[in-house]
Amino acid sequence: MKDKGQVKLFKLAEDLVNFGKNQGADEIEVSILDGYEFSVDVRFGKIENLVEAGSRALGMRVIKDKKTAFSSSSDLSRNTLEHLVKNAIKRTSFASPDEFSGLPSPSSRHTDIPSLTLFDPTISKLSSKKKIACAVETERIALDDKRITNSHGASLETKEIKTVFANSNGFLQEYDQTVCGLSLGLQAGDTDNRVEDYWFSIKRHYKELESPEEVAKKAVERTIRQINPKKIKTQKVPVIFEPMMTTWLMGFLFSCVSGISIYQKTSFLVDKLGEKIGNNSVNVIDDGLLPGMLGSRPFDAEGVPCKKTPVIEDGILKNYLCNTYAARKLKLKSTGNSAGTGVNPNNFYLKAGDIPPDRIISSLDRGLILIRTIGHGLNPVTGDISRGAFGLWVEKGEIAYPVSEITISGNLGEILNNIEVIGNDLDFQSPISGPTIRIQELTVAGE
Repeated sequence: MKDKGQVKLFKLAEDLVNFGKNQGADEIEVSILDGYEFSVDVRFGKIENLVEAGSRALGMRVIKDKKTAFSSSSDLSRNTLEHLVKNAIKRTSFASPDEFSGLPSPSSRHTDIPSLTLFDPTISKLSSKKKIACAVETERIALDDKRITNSHGASLETKEIKTVFANSNGFLQEYDQTVCGLSLGLQAGDTDNRVEDYWFSIKRHYKELESPEEVAKKAVERTIRQINPKKIKTQKVPVIFEPMMTTWLMGFLFSCVSGISIYQKTSFLVDKLGEKIGNNSVNVIDDGLLPGMLGSRPFDAEGVPCKKTPVIEDGILKNYLCNTYAARKLKLKSTGNSAGTGVNPNNFYLKAGDIPPDRIISSLDRGLILIRTIGHGLNPVTGDISRGAFGLWVEKGEIAYPVSEITISGNLGEILNNIEVIGNDLDFQSPISGPTIRIQELTVAGE
């Protein structure tokens, strides 16, 4: 049951849409975010940053004669917002008309919001003391390992967010969501051989968050495995991507299938719909309706209902991911991926295979496990990749030693075609994710 404050926001959004129409707007949409956040950073057991804050913000888009103006405010008083609406309508006269502008058409699809399980009521009941203690305990456990020489600190964050959205096409809905995260960064080794890494757990429900022991253990393991790295010679070898590295690769792929990149012709996948761009084992999906996942939401930033969209199916490019504007430019339909003027992933992931990651490693006679990259070196126009990297060298199915001062290079199109094995360890730690994969061959530049 809504409390009075929530009812007020719902009605405020509805009233502003009606006010905008009465003032002469052809189309208008209003989005209200009402949130509360907590975050604490601790280092060596002491609090370095502590934030507890509530915030409200309203954004609106007004369209008149195919001309668009945007406004936003953190002051939600009625007089202020009505003044904002009037000014936005006036400012449309200074914009240029755009035939592709406008709200999405009404949709007959409706999402069962409770089935998405986006909200955890227990988070609001957690005391600040307990949250701080969780971060402190995570770091303490890690520092008990004498191989760890320094800490970047542990952090715990929780967010509670209500989204209210209304537009002049008759859309009026709201939903609640929560997010909580625990993270830890560490260093190991001496001054001349210092290595670092981190681990994190982010979930919508507090009970699903990894424990301080689990986060600390993984952060320690990921850090100490890099101690005493060796250099290797430049060569072409098979490369295993850990899940975090596959996630990074999928993030690059997302930027290349974004409808904005396509109509701006800044992607190597322009005009590739229906074509084979990967081998038969490659299936990439964007799904905003996975219960409890971080990228799930009932509707996007334009009120378009989210859905499951096949992006690559058996290696064939099936869809670009679009907001309403990009879809109109490309003569397609919105896929429910709007982030306002941009395009965001929902749950964008490479579908898991059935091979455990340890078997993928044991099957590798000689090659590299990619564990971390640094720098830029991504070119969506060509698909080329060139980044500084850290890894683990494998000999006869076993990890032999860590390697550093290398650069990994290749091409996203070639990688998609040369994925030999896909692991079964898909874990939705972010809106973009992927399991362990093995690439047939990439160039690893060393000495």
